[in-house]
Amino acid sequence: MPLPKIPTKPATLLLAEDYPKADRGNKPAPVAAAKPKLSAVAEIAAEPVAKAPAKTTRAKAPAKQAALVAASPQAAPAPLVTSHAVMETPIAKPAARGKEKQPLDLEAPHPAKHKAVELPVKSSTSRNADQTGKTKMFVLDTNVLMHDPSSLFRFEEHDVYLPMMTLEELDDHKKGMSEVARNARQVSRTLDALVGNIDDGAIESGIPLAKLGNKDAKGRLFFQTRLQNGPTLPEGLPVGKADNQILGVVRNLEAEQPGRAIVLVSKDINMRIKARALGLPAEDYFNDHVLEDSDLLYSGIVQLPDDFWNKNGKDMESWQENKNGVSSTFYRVTGPTMLTLLVNQFVYLEPKNGEAPFYGQVKQLNGKTAVIQTLRDFSHNKNNVWGVTARNREQNFALNLLMNPECDFVTLLGQAGTGKTLLALAAGLAQVLETKLYNEIIVTRVTVPVGEDIGFLPGTEEEKMGPWMGAFDDNLEVLNKSDSDGGEWGRAATQDLIRSRIKIKSLNFMRGRTFVNKFLIIDEAQNLTPKQIKTLVTRAGPGTKILCLGNIAQIDTPYLTEGSSGLTYVVDRFKGWSHSGHVTLARGERSRLADHASEVL
Repeated sequence: MPLPKIPTKPATLLLAEDYPKADRGNKPAPVAAAKPKLSAVAEIAAEPVAKAPAKTTRAKAPAKQAALVAASPQAAPAPLVTSHAVMETPIAKPAARGKEKQPLDLEAPHPAKHKAVELPVKSSTSRNADQTGKTKMFVLDTNVLMHDPSSLFRFEEHDVYLPMMTLEELDDHKKGMSEVARNARQVSRTLDALVGNIDDGAIESGIPLAKLGNKDAKGRLFFQTRLQNGPTLPEGLPVGKADNQILGVVRNLEAEQPGRAIVLVSKDINMRIKARALGLPAEDYFNDHVLEDSDLLYSGIVQLPDDFWNKNGKDMESWQENKNGVSSTFYRVTGPTMLTLLVNQFVYLEPKNGEAPFYGQVKQLNGKTAVIQTLRDFSHNKNNVWGVTARNREQNFALNLLMNPECDFVTLLGQAGTGKTLLALAAGLAQVLETKLYNEIIVTRVTVPVGEDIGFLPGTEEEKMGPWMGAFDDNLEVLNKSDSDGGEWGRAATQDLIRSRIKIKSLNFMRGRTFVNKFLIIDEAQNLTPKQIKTLVTRAGPGTKILCLGNIAQIDTPYLTEGSSGLTYVVDRFKGWSHSGHVTLARGERSRLADHASEVL
């Protein structure tokens, strides 16, 4: 099809009032008048057209390469439109490309393709200070320090102020063996090191936060050294309450330093609401957030473009290798699309014309060159894992990670019913009892109740963890279905054998342990903090495989969000490592009732 006539000047976006209107006496504006908006690409997109594939992510089977080359001229106008949007309005670049190739952005989020979403979390006082370049003073609530002991050093060039009531509350929470108590003690030790070898007069003028070697913290630490005198809070607020005293300190600081931006930082939502109601600037502590938007979380899966092999397969090499009795095909591909991929990321193409789908995994990356390995088809019954076969594309990707001995760390995300626990247990039993790659399966999870706590549980460690492991018991019943030829005795013997190889452990006793040749499953990992999940992952010894399962939409731990969860933390930090992998399971396979309930409820 010939391209439209080249316009004399680049097109611009029309405002709403500039659109042509059709009157009764006049004919509506011809459609051809709007064509220069599209045809302008013929003039200005010739040079940047090579940049368009860098945004793509979808694939064609290598066997159909010759057919694609013949059809490629017809697809030429599509990238031109994309390039036109880049040339004309750089700010609208993500939107224009997303409109042209919408499935790519939805199914394959990648950090390199998304800018951080700035949510309206900052107060107006803080935003004004950012615009003028002035440093701010952050008044920290106690829960911020107990949530992140290193929060003192996370405010860059700005100053930190600690009210005396914050220190009092830290002292009240320092006793015990909980995570909050440990954090409170760590903050106290940090403050003691900062105050040490400092003259009394220097405390009044502020202590440099970089004193302990934290070079990123260029501000100073101030303590409340005298009782506040000046403006007080409105009558009716209880004076003895700790939150109200901290609010009084913020108002007093505003009166003492009228030209300074004073901002209260608190994890307590009601505290921030109360501060805003009193006209005081307040913010949440969001330095611990891995991502501002959970939709940008790495999914581990990317859909390649239809013309992938045309644009990237010019000097393609292919060969076959046989490892552990499994034959795989490898492709060495060079092209600009490789810059958007990560090691161990899954790529796929499912043509709509009935051709065979292509599933692969990125094994090596070197600039614009990548090595892609075809996957083992676990959806076929001959490749079943302990009697379990993959029911969808994502489960097939997950089983390729779970059954790969070179992959030491696997994270699986997904809503209820997507098969996370079943796949993990099946892979564990197959590699413990059949291939004997690992000695035993260790299962653990955080004990956060959904409703009211039922009190202390009797028995040993495993008996106490029993009520929390109902999900694993349900999946074991499915996996324990053996041949009817064995009879009741055979099934009972199989269950005893399986139970002897599965150990239920509590998180409370994990510190200091080392697991050698174990298959460790961490369930409900979304309820763990980044510090807790670091403690667990560092328990791995030689030959140990760790699985983290969870759903970041079901977080029960206080002060944890989708952006600050430990599961989000490890998914973001481990992406691209050659011995780790991640898959986000999308489709529920539990039952039609469960799938419908997850959609409508």
